[in-house]
Order: sequence, then C-alpha cells, then structure tokens
Amino acid sequence: MFDGFIDTRVGVGEVELRVRYAGQGLPVLLIHGHPRTGSTWHRVAPRLVSRGFTVVCPDMRGYGQSGKAELRADHLQQSKRAVAGDMVRLMAELGHSTFAVVGHDRGCYVVLRLALDHPGAVSRLVVMDGVPISEALARCDARFARDWYHWFFFAQPDKPERAIAADPDAWYDSARPQTMGVENYRELREAIHDEATVRAMLEDYRAGLGVDRDHEEADRRAGRTVRCPTLFLWSTRDDMEDLYGDPLAVWRSWAPDLRGEPIESGHHVAEENPDDLAAALHRFLA
Repeated sequence: MFDGFIDTRVGVGEVELRVRYAGQGLPVLLIHGHPRTGSTWHRVAPRLVSRGFTVVCPDMRGYGQSGKAELRADHLQQSKRAVAGDMVRLMAELGHSTFAVVGHDRGCYVVLRLALDHPGAVSRLVVMDGVPISEALARCDARFARDWYHWFFFAQPDKPERAIAADPDAWYDSARPQTMGVENYRELREAIHDEATVRAMLEDYRAGLGVDRDHEEADRRAGRTVRCPTLFLWSTRDDMEDLYGDPLAVWRSWAPDLRGEPIESGHHVAEENPDDLAAALHRFLA
C-alpha cells in the first residue's frame, strides 16, 4: 500500500498522528470513518496523486496508530471539534495553510466541523455517506433506531467495550481481506484488537450524541453555513436514500454551494469502487 508515500508521525499538540502523504499540487486531506484507518484510502490516494494532487491520509486521533487523548467525562477529547483542530495543525505542519477536505462516514462529521470552524483553511469540501449528526437525530425513527442501533449502543458506558473485546472479528464481520486489500485488512484488525483504540473509537460516538450535536445546533442558531463549494457523494448500495429520500435536500441548508451524485458501491466506496470515486473527486477538486 501507498508506494511512494511518506509514512510518519506528526505531533499536533495533545496527540501525535500517524500520517501518509505524497504528491505535488493542490493539497487534499482524506479522512476515514469507523472503524477504518487512513489505509482505507490506499486505492484512491495513488490515483489522486497521479492526477496531480498532494494527498494526505492520517489516522484520526484515537483511531489506528494515532495517539489517544486522555478520556474526559464530557467526551470533548474525541469531539469533532478536537479532531478538526488536529487536522488544521497537521496540514500546517506539512506546509498547507489551505486545502480541500474529503470525509467518509464518521470522517464526514469531522470535515463538516473543519469547514465550519476553520473556513479560511478549507477550499473545497467533500462529504460522503452521511448527513450532519443533528439532522440524523432529528429524523430518528424506528427504522433508524433499528438499522443504526450502534450509535446508541456505542454511547453507553463500558458495555460496548466488553461486547467488542469478546470477539472483535465477529463484531466487525463485514471486513474482508479480498475486498479491503490484505494490508488494509491487517491494519483494521490491529485496530479492533487494541483495547485503547476501541475505547477511543467508542468515544467518537459518545461525543456524537452529546457535544457534537450541541456544536451543530449552536451553528444552526447562529446561522453558520459552509462557505466553500461542497460535494456530497453517496453509495448506491448504502441507505442514504432509504433514510432521507433526497440526501442533498438535507445538506442544502448547511452548504449553499452544493452539488452531489451517487456512486455505484456499498458503504466502503474507497475500497469497493476507487476508480469512480477518484474520478468524481478529480472533477470536483480540479
């Protein structure tokens, strides 16, 4: 994976991030979701480098091989605001004061927070397979509670850690080396078998139902929206349309300069359809 990429650690204050980067040209920050690491982009990142971009693929704080912040009762240490701050500092350390951001799954909440909290740093925003946390919770019905029950289970204290630790491979049984790639799968297994990483990943969800939702609702009351051009991509074999009808309608009030399109794929589009994803990103970012 990541032939020709620099693989290093960068201190960003409270934590140190594992990051891989390469290329020349417009800087693009790719942020993964749960329970993946930056290696989920291993098929997309080289394609973007070959198209003339500088590509940066970190593990978010708490995830993969990145540092774990000290736990707090209010979960602020894993808030999307804290993670977004890490990313601004990371990109500054790499010499990029402005950059495009792409976030998938839990990463889409981070890049939304990045664009809202640091509008001068984000030139273009891409959100994939998710709507703002506050919007999802506002629309929560029996179907959402059934299909996305993990949001609420992961937010409970202690029991999720015990359930996952009993058999991490069974819990994350959708992971397959033949679809993910062998090295990407190995990184995932290392992450889900590490107790500190599992705890930090669960803290992501605990922050989501509390401080992250509060931050989004404060944005709405203040009338804050994303200032830069925004692209929403959703996987055709995921549940965005089933849950929200037209997911672009949800995003329009957050990102006035919005466009979007579906991509033929299951949820983990970067692994399942890297060609179409890289092409869609290139069309928008270039």
